[in-house]
Parts: sequence; structure tokens; C-alpha cells
Amino acid sequence: MPKANPRHPNFPIPGGPELRARGWRQEALLRLLENVLSVGEDPDNLVVYAALGKAARNWPSHRAIVKTLIEMDEDQTLVIQSGKPVGLLKTHAKAPLVIMANCNIVGQWAKAEVFYELQRKGLICWGGLTAGAWQYIGSQGVIQGTYEIFMRIAERRFGGDLSGRFVLTAGLGGMGGAQPLAGRMAGAAILCVDIDPERAKKRQQVGYLQEIAPDLDTALAMIAAAVKEKRALSVGLVGNAAEIYPEIARRGIVPDVVTDQTSAHDLVYGYVPKGMSLDQVRSLREDGQGQLMAASRASIVEHVKAMLDFQKKGSEVFDNGNLIRTQAREGGVADAFDIPIFTEAYLRPLFARAIGPFRWMALSGDESDIALIDDLLLAMFPENRIITNWILLARQHIPFEGLPARIAWLGHGERTALARRVNQLVASGELKGPIAFSRDHLDAGAMAHPNIMTERMKDGSDAIADWPLLDAMLLCSSMADLVVVHSGGGGYAGYMTSCGVTVVADGTKAADERLDHALTNDTSLGVIRYADAGYEESFDEIAAKGIGHVKV
Repeated sequence: MPKANPRHPNFPIPGGPELRARGWRQEALLRLLENVLSVGEDPDNLVVYAALGKAARNWPSHRAIVKTLIEMDEDQTLVIQSGKPVGLLKTHAKAPLVIMANCNIVGQWAKAEVFYELQRKGLICWGGLTAGAWQYIGSQGVIQGTYEIFMRIAERRFGGDLSGRFVLTAGLGGMGGAQPLAGRMAGAAILCVDIDPERAKKRQQVGYLQEIAPDLDTALAMIAAAVKEKRALSVGLVGNAAEIYPEIARRGIVPDVVTDQTSAHDLVYGYVPKGMSLDQVRSLREDGQGQLMAASRASIVEHVKAMLDFQKKGSEVFDNGNLIRTQAREGGVADAFDIPIFTEAYLRPLFARAIGPFRWMALSGDESDIALIDDLLLAMFPENRIITNWILLARQHIPFEGLPARIAWLGHGERTALARRVNQLVASGELKGPIAFSRDHLDAGAMAHPNIMTERMKDGSDAIADWPLLDAMLLCSSMADLVVVHSGGGGYAGYMTSCGVTVVADGTKAADERLDHALTNDTSLGVIRYADAGYEESFDEIAAKGIGHVKV
């Protein structure tokens, strides 16, 4: 039975043993669609996160998707175009149940203003990364990546941990909301600014944010006390980062680490210019887009100038993947890209080995299924420090949102081994229901984004989008249950292409085959992508694990 959802009463959390669809594969994808709305930012408008990342194009499309998933057979494939179901075609039982292409616009037309016009006409929607692919699991979906970034900074600059260190950031939405808990787990005193009081309250209610300060003076005093005591603390502050960051700099305060995860990628539906209320911004989104874009970019200029000022004074400053440097450069900040991107600065050696954010969701809705898989991970990978450290921390600190789920950075071979063992536990009844396996789109072979994932690649292949397209075709060939190709919408239009995948462990031998082929080939391509760019870690991985790399 579905569970009541106190945050969104009209969107219950799925679960239970009863099937509405004709098989668990179909039921799994239906529950994942329901789940992204149950944990979404604005489910009444189908928005999951990032201002515009939607689960379906509109409500008629959503209802048609639900009806089709319930009625379709296992030898059919549902075809979805930018959140709208367009075909249910006869394929075969080993083919994907769902294939999607969301927000892919021809190159010269892939601009924000074209996207907004197509969106107004009801012809397109942006799937975000995991929103339109029904893979979002709440703020937990990005929390380990955020934590690993903080820990790489700690190792590089601060002796291994962030206790007694001040982290300044902004953005408490569907992605940025992971930051306060990740910072606290890393031992820091972290101040998180957001313009929307409801977002701050939500993060506090779900356990990701400890305190909300009434003003900047109080917030800074709370942070200073925690730094002095080397006490981990997360503090939220309602305000505009374009005003707060420069004011902190003006006072001569230099945080140890500075970043930002506001929705700076979208100057209309995401970022809020200083001097404007949320209501004023909302009133301009339809008829005043030009004015709003200009005001947002002007605020971002001041925002990024303050970040650069902190950097010059010794702060560790990085871009967390929201295009804020790109917007600032277009606004005239010539040195905006002196701020490094997090992927290149901290995580590329992991991606070169296809180690990235892998995730699984308990379709039963029972938390004990995740606890059992936690135990399994600790038993299977006792020498993997990243995994053992993370699982123990996650158990202690991370509350579940929606379907119980976990994310952990696993690499080539590890993902397949875990998933196949889990499939055995589903078959034996030790788990209370099937498990859906997925991953973030920000994965080794799955994303081309020259200002985020593929910035400054060793061979200069930053902008080549062949890899996520190859990944999608390979995953279809490898019998995955859902395969999607996304490109950017809003301010991300023209900046990225990515591929997503979901495979369901339903306890059958057919699932064993799907998990083995899809997960193994997905990470194989990730390693090959980085080997092709010349990364030594990838060549090591190929040699050690026998990946079928063709040398030219």
C-alpha cells in the first residue's frame, strides 16, 4: 500500500506487494515515476527539481504514461518524447520497456530563448537529469558526491577533515539541499544561503539542515562559535547570495571553502536577482523574460566577483555545476573561469575508473531492504574505503525521502556484482520486494558537458557528445529496462547531453542477464571514454579488469 506523504499529501509514497501493472518491470517504472513526484519540489506542476526539471510534459501526458505502464506487456516498448508518450510498439521481452529522448534541440537552435518558446507552445519539457528519467531519490541523490568533494578538499588542504573550517555556499533546492548535511558529515561549519524560506524549512524538516538563522549577524556568530569549537554545524540563512556573499567579503571574513548551488543555470525560472522578491520574479517569468534575464545576470556578476575575491584571499573556491561561471563571463567577468569546476578539480581520477554515483531504490517501500543491502555492501567490499566509510555515515545521518534508497560510488564490476547478488536476495525472498538500480547522469560515459563533466579533458574532447549517445544505444542493446537521452533546457540549453539508465532486479534469471549486460557495459564504456582521452587510471582499469578496449 502507498504511504501517506506529509510534505505532499496528494502524492503518496509508493510501496507494498500489490501489482497494478502486468509485471514487476512495468510496476517498478510506475513506482519510480510516482516516487520522483512524492519527493519533488513542486509536484502539482510536475516539477521535480532545478526550477524546470519535470517528470512529464503535462498532466494529460502523465496520465497516459501511467495508463500505458499499467496495461503494457513485457514485449512492448513505450516511447516518450520530451515527457509525452508518443508510441507503444511491439519489440520483444529483452528490449527496454521505456525509451525516452527529452529536450534535445538541434545545435544552432539549442538556446534558452528557443527552449522557452517551445515550452510555452507545449512542445517540449526539460527532464533535468534524473527528474524526467524517474530516477531522483531526493537530496540523497547527490549527497555522496557533495561529501566526496568536501573530503577531497579536506585531504588536499586541511589535513584530512574540515573540523574547525567554515564552508560558505548557497542553494537549498532539490540538488543544493544536500550541501548542509554533506558539509556537516565532513566535519565543517557550513552556512547555506537561499532566497526561499520554504526551501530552508523543508531541508530542516527532513533533517538535512540543523539551524535557520534570523539574520546574517546571527548566522556568522553561530558559524564562528562552531569553528572555534571545531564542531560540525549546518546553518541556513534566508537571503540573496548576490547580497550576502559581497557583504561577508566586505566584512573581511574569509571562509575556508566557497561554492554555490543556486539555480544560476536558469536566469528566468531559477535564479532570483537581488532586490526582487519571489513574487516579483514570478510575475515577470511570462512577459518580462528579457528584463529578468538581464537582472539575474547582473546579480550573478556580483555573486561571482565575491567568490573570486574570496579565492584571491585564500579560500578554496569551486563551481558546483550550475553554470554560474558561464553566466558571469557572459556578464563581463573575464576571469570567472579562474574558479575551477568540481569534476576536474576533485573527482576526475574516480570517473576515469568509472567510479561514480550508483543508486538503488527499494520498490517494496520497506527500509529493511536498504539495511540488508547496506550489510551486503560492507561484506562484499571491505577493502573499499570510500564505500565502507560512506555506508556507515549514511546509516547514521541520512534520512530517507520517498522510497527507501541509497547511493554509493561504485565502479566497474562492483555495480554488476552488487546488483546480481541483490537479485538473488529478491529471488530467495530475503528482500521484501524488487530493487531498481540506476545512477546519476553525471557518470563516466554518460555525460558531455564542457563546463561541468568534461571541462578541460586531457585530449580536448570536452564538447564531443558522441559518448552519451553511444551509451544509450549500448544500453538498449544490453537489455536495460529504461534508457533516456537528455539535453539541457532553460539556461542549460545547448550546454549538455546525457544518458540515463534503470534496470530492475525482480529476482528472475532474465533480470540477472539484464543487470549483467547493462551495468557491465555501461561502466565499460565509461572507462573506455577516459582511456580514449588519455587518462592513465583508465588504462590501469582496462588492464586489471579485461575491458574490451580497441586500441588504434
